Amino acid sequence: MAVKINPRNLRGPWVEGYALDVHTTGSVFLGHNAYGRPEFDTEHSPLGDLLYRLKYRGDRTALLQIVETVAAFLDTWKPRVGAIVPAPPSNTARKNQPVLELAKALSEQTGIELCASCVSKVKSTAQLKDVFDFQKRAQLLADAFSVDKGKTEGRRLLLFDDLYRSGATASAIARLLIGQGGASAVYLLTLTRTRRTL
Repeated sequence: MAVKINPRNLRGPWVEGYALDVHTTGSVFLGHNAYGRPEFDTEHSPLGDLLYRLKYRGDRTALLQIVETVAAFLDTWKPRVGAIVPAPPSNTARKNQPVLELAKALSEQTGIELCASCVSKVKSTAQLKDVFDFQKRAQLLADAFSVDKGKTEGRRLLLFDDLYRSGATASAIARLLIGQGGASAVYLLTLTRTRRTL
């Protein structure tokens, strides 16, 4: 069953892009744990909660609801794309890759081809989740990705990711798909965005 979302248009080097909702709606500092790390009581949007459960709790039941929500939005948006291109994972050590799993399930639900090998990460980068400056993120991502032109040239592609922060990762991949990959059009869809997203 799809959950309620609040889509927001995202501007960048793509034809059109959306984040379906914010990731968190609030966070209260609780103090530091026994290891000196800060702890927070964080509230998520309904979609953000499903994504959190899938990524950090291994809750497989959340996957179906996320896919149903995304498929319903795509049915309304109708971007006319020929393939879903999942953003390569930043944490390759993770046993299950949520973006890839979601993209596979979304492909099965919608009938849109999955192109998991259209873009790959070829350079290790530092963790980007604590880097909020767009330019710094862009520098860290320089030459981090590779595109398979044989799979992207002349095609209309949907770049798919779970979280939009500064837009540096999505911008780098979209430019690569269009420039080196020769894609005729790139659209962007992310599940959630940070509240500081412009």
